[in-house]
Amino acid sequence: MSPTDLYLDLLKKSLTNTFFRREPNADEDQERFIPDFVKHYIKGTAITMLPLSRLDNLQFCVQSVLADGVSGDLIETGVWRGGATMFMQAILKAHGVTDRMVWVADSFEGLPEPDPLERPLEAKAHAGPIMSQLFNHLAVGLEDVRRNFEAYGLLDDNVRFLKGWFKDTLPMAPIEKLAVMRLDGDYYESTRDALQNLYHRLSVGGYAVIDDYGEETWTYCRKAVDEFRETHAITDPLIRVDSKCYYWRRSK
Repeated sequence: MSPTDLYLDLLKKSLTNTFFRREPNADEDQERFIPDFVKHYIKGTAITMLPLSRLDNLQFCVQSVLADGVSGDLIETGVWRGGATMFMQAILKAHGVTDRMVWVADSFEGLPEPDPLERPLEAKAHAGPIMSQLFNHLAVGLEDVRRNFEAYGLLDDNVRFLKGWFKDTLPMAPIEKLAVMRLDGDYYESTRDALQNLYHRLSVGGYAVIDDYGEETWTYCRKAVDEFRETHAITDPLIRVDSKCYYWRRSK
């Protein structure tokens, strides 16, 4: 294993807190998964909720665009404690890349409240005890995320924070091109807003990763993606990362 691979492998285990613990299995029965999820992530020290399979995918996407010379920055929309964007930055640093930005986009106040008439499934989940009481709507403050970057030696001028709702921040974000866009906004509107305001900036050969595309019990994320792909005649195949996460590579 090369020094770069060793560093990134150790970083993944640190960010996910899986040096000596197993990660929660999202495909297990919910009665077992939810307590494991809360203990490991919400009340635990993990910096990302992404399972290792999704960090492996993120590493593949970033290293692919670097190897192929695909121009553009990297972004995640919906960052929680910042772990995935920290990993993006670490990959760039490990490869000596200094001319790409990592954009960290989040409200840093939690998830937006869905419209109960238009998005009843999401509204029910949002108001329910799991999301509101156990998860606190996934709210993590900007200073907490900055502190995590600093703790890992990953905060520099190439990391840019976009604080606010995506509908307000993404249209005017000073991003010229993207090579990797990772969408983890959970809900329909957040996914739609990110696609509408970012996809036209994604370079050919770049990757769009949708964290919650496979979720159907509490979000309309898949509907937002399918509608966008149909409207814009996107036929690039959706590739499965795991049961919940999918991605595609832009071909035109």
